[in-house]
Amino acid sequence: MIFSNAYDYINVLDKAADASWTRNNLLSNNIANVDTPNYSRKDISFTSVLQQQLSGSSGTNLDQMVSNVDLDELNGYIYTDMSELDYRLDGNNVDIDTENVELASNQILYDELVQSISYEFDMLKAAIVRT
Repeated sequence: MIFSNAYDYINVLDKAADASWTRNNLLSNNIANVDTPNYSRKDISFTSVLQQQLSGSSGTNLDQMVSNVDLDELNGYIYTDMSELDYRLDGNNVDIDTENVELASNQILYDELVQSISYEFDMLKAAIVRT
């Protein structure tokens, strides 16, 4: 985490990338446990936390809203999904097709977040070179 207003977007993108990386690990673990009796799939909620942080911000534009995000509170939380619902006889609620689609989608999201972070650093470098 970098402490400067110039890095607000980068810090938020970094938190989002961390959550996406964690989600990748959770989805991979779900896939690995597809045949484990009584296993309940796990996932992470980050988007709702980010939305709550942005909507609770006092800013009037996105720059101000991102500046007011409390990075210490901007953490996803891991939860057990549908823990009391199992659609298989062995008590496992992992659907391999859904997990594979979510994993592919999450990998695309992670790649985009990393590209966005790289873009923000490129913009900062360009601003420094011009001064």
